[in-house]
Amino acid sequence: MAESSSSSPPSTSSSLSVESSKLWKATFAVTGIMVTLVTYGLLQEKIMRVPYGAEKEYFKYSLFLVFCNRITTSAVSAGSLLASKKAIDPVAPIYKYFLVSVTNILTTTCQYEALKYVSFPVQTLAKCAKMIPVMVWGTLIMQKKYHAPDYLLAFLVTLGCSVFILYPVSDISPYSRGRENTVWGVLLMMGYLGFDGFTSTFQDKLFKGYDMEIHNQIFYTTLCSCILSLTGIIVQGHLIPAIEFVYRHHDCFFDIVLLSTVATASQFFISYTIRTFGALTFATIMTTRQLVSIMLSCVWFSHPLSWEQWIGAVIVFGSLYAKSFWRKAPQKTTSIVQNGESNNLKENP
Repeated sequence: MAESSSSSPPSTSSSLSVESSKLWKATFAVTGIMVTLVTYGLLQEKIMRVPYGAEKEYFKYSLFLVFCNRITTSAVSAGSLLASKKAIDPVAPIYKYFLVSVTNILTTTCQYEALKYVSFPVQTLAKCAKMIPVMVWGTLIMQKKYHAPDYLLAFLVTLGCSVFILYPVSDISPYSRGRENTVWGVLLMMGYLGFDGFTSTFQDKLFKGYDMEIHNQIFYTTLCSCILSLTGIIVQGHLIPAIEFVYRHHDCFFDIVLLSTVATASQFFISYTIRTFGALTFATIMTTRQLVSIMLSCVWFSHPLSWEQWIGAVIVFGSLYAKSFWRKAPQKTTSIVQNGESNNLKENP
């Protein structure tokens, strides 16, 4: 009995140590995702919607931002592969990486361009509706079947997003006067949602059957995106004007560097969270991040919300939280979020 009694305290100590370790890991994951992706959201709104300099010039080169983000992520992924001494050779045929890159670039470009015409809160809430095109493409491409709760959730999120978009208060932000065009902005967001849903489903199909390390996939997909986005910038004649703009406005240069840095850093935190805590915890954190981003944007950039928009936001986030807490068995996944932007590189932050 004496032996049994003396062995109990070490067991309790071990249990407390495990709980403490989990708490620190959770704090690390939540803090990392919130800081990087909330910062990313605020920076993309500032770059695309706030004028620079005494002349009040707007940055107009969305594809240049895509190029900067992708080249940073590609370089870090290559460094990670070399440091871990993992295979850097492509696992799948190169053309498959290029095909995914095309839709991924279109997704991110629509995301940035939409900010010229709609506010960040509208854009962020609209992103919550991405499950709808994912379900559509999943049915068409992968022949997936969905259940009644999935359709109910999609309906509620669509309803909430529609209310939020259709009942705006007059935007009195000093940064957006004369630039709002809700119809064009909504069309761009529909393009974002359509391309984003197609990218994730298309990528799942193209890379099915390959034993692919996640950094290998990120490296080649973003490398192809670098080539395609740089080609697009040159063809549009925007490369020199974009460089001249950031040269004239050093604060814009630092904003873009920070945007690319937090976009790349978010990849690590997303991957770490999914592998450590599973997809359920990750989905809950991401929903909270979107809510915090909207609140901060409303305060920082003076976006007033009508009472109808508050109702729409409650419907959307209430539905998403209900989905997270009612899901029975969290499934672990190696999917990763790319600014962002979503994909198996799965969410453009």
